[in-house]
Amino acid sequence: MTTNLPGPPTLIASDVDGTLIDSRNRVSQRTIDVLGAARDAGAEFVLATGRPPRWIPEITDQLAGTRARVRYCVCANGAIVYDLENDRILHSAELAPDVQRHLGDIVARLLPTAGVASERAGKSAHDAATPPFVATPGYQHAWLNPDHVEVSDDEIFAEPAVKLLIRAPEMQSIDMAAILADEVGDLAQITYSTSHGLVELSVPGTHKASGLRSLIDLTGLGDVTSMAFGDMPNDIEMLTWADHGVAMGHGDPAALAAADEVTVGNDDDGVAVVLERWF
Repeated sequence: MTTNLPGPPTLIASDVDGTLIDSRNRVSQRTIDVLGAARDAGAEFVLATGRPPRWIPEITDQLAGTRARVRYCVCANGAIVYDLENDRILHSAELAPDVQRHLGDIVARLLPTAGVASERAGKSAHDAATPPFVATPGYQHAWLNPDHVEVSDDEIFAEPAVKLLIRAPEMQSIDMAAILADEVGDLAQITYSTSHGLVELSVPGTHKASGLRSLIDLTGLGDVTSMAFGDMPNDIEMLTWADHGVAMGHGDPAALAAADEVTVGNDDDGVAVVLERWF
């Protein structure tokens, strides 16, 4: 296998769902062991996910107390840089309320059946002063852990947001993104992490690669040799930015095309299979 890496990676960035964790939402012992060996060798291991910080402990608690513990996370598809050890938001890229309203008007016209939700950053993973996830009445979640507050159509856009979630469960995400693309234009970054009727809008130029660049600058990681793992279109920029991008074998065709390498699936320890070459 050819690689763009001059040596072992010093920064390992991994998507979570469909990549690091298996279909039971578990990080395998094999993966924990090789990540621990990488950390022992001086590599930084970062989660790069569409999840908000408050959904991170489900994963990081599995690594706490092991050599594979996580210090930093890039969340909300790159819009949030999160210091896990100190429960502190280091950076957030936010859509202004007027931009959100404009985007909301476009969505209402082009996808009239869609529900809209707003993800807000706050100052920590559990900032009681900032309701983190507000949604229009009847919003249907794509995930099994809804934790939203229903608000009026006007209130949904009242505060800065790291992303707007557009949900039409009867549609495919790729079709929704195509419908919105021309009119959204450079108003927002469009991406999706599931095929099941959910697209996400964020500040233009915001994605996992931009979040990782911000993390490197904010934490003084300096020059790194990077490896990234992912499986969906919201991983594409990260896979192409990394010195070596690895897509999971079951992944979306667009993610596979963007990667330098395709590994086996998440249920077959695809992340560990690659990292074991170095650690």
